[in-house]
Amino acid sequence: MAFADLGEVQMFFTDEGAGDPPLVFVHGYSCDSHDWSWQLPHFAQKHRVVAVDLRGHGRSSAPPGGYSPEQLASDVAALLESLDLARVVAVGHSLGGAVVSALAVEYPALVAGLVCVDPAYLLPDETGVNAAPMIAALNEMDPVPLVQQLFGAFASPAQDPGLRMWQLRRVAGVPAHVLRQAFESGVSGLTLMSNSEPYLARRSCPVLTFYADPARVAVEEAVFVDERSRAIGWEGANHWLHQERPAEFNALVDAWIGSLELH
Repeated sequence: MAFADLGEVQMFFTDEGAGDPPLVFVHGYSCDSHDWSWQLPHFAQKHRVVAVDLRGHGRSSAPPGGYSPEQLASDVAALLESLDLARVVAVGHSLGGAVVSALAVEYPALVAGLVCVDPAYLLPDETGVNAAPMIAALNEMDPVPLVQQLFGAFASPAQDPGLRMWQLRRVAGVPAHVLRQAFESGVSGLTLMSNSEPYLARRSCPVLTFYADPARVAVEEAVFVDERSRAIGWEGANHWLHQERPAEFNALVDAWIGSLELH
């Protein structure tokens, strides 16, 4: 375990295991690297595995600004360069899916492949309009209960109550300015179809994407560039599908990475 001094931010990360290709795991909005506890022991058996706490999240420092997916990707790139890591497979959940996609677009030499888990992009542009009241409310009052309520929409009957409680309580530890800025940056940026569609088409590497809503698969497939890319829809899964169905998720990622022959 370590902290990386990246200048503007002190980034917490873990670095375990050995083997190529190396993997980097990036969590979602108001979460932290503990989200990958179901994946890290598995993949560290065969790969070097790095898991990060994004700026403002978990144990990393929380500068006053810089919470767009592009800036968060810049932080991850700086960490990878400090660790002398390149040609990684970057795995991102929700907001993290947008972050690792920005990493692949802006720093293509660092990324050999992407795994995006129910990513926060390619949503209808109406999402931005619909989110305006939420943005206003986040700026006018305590954002914690609002974000917790938002997370409630991702619940499924199959979700473990203890896991759901953990996810909701963790929100309370995220600084208010981070909750506000990261949400607004997302829903005015790469979340929206008109912004993310041309941007994601610049990902030249292979991409494996998982969706809890199978209807989103075709939209993702339309922006794939590399023929090795694949999108999977998991009917009945929730937003944290890698935690709900870890054995199946890990096996699918293993098989896909193996098919890329990146060693």
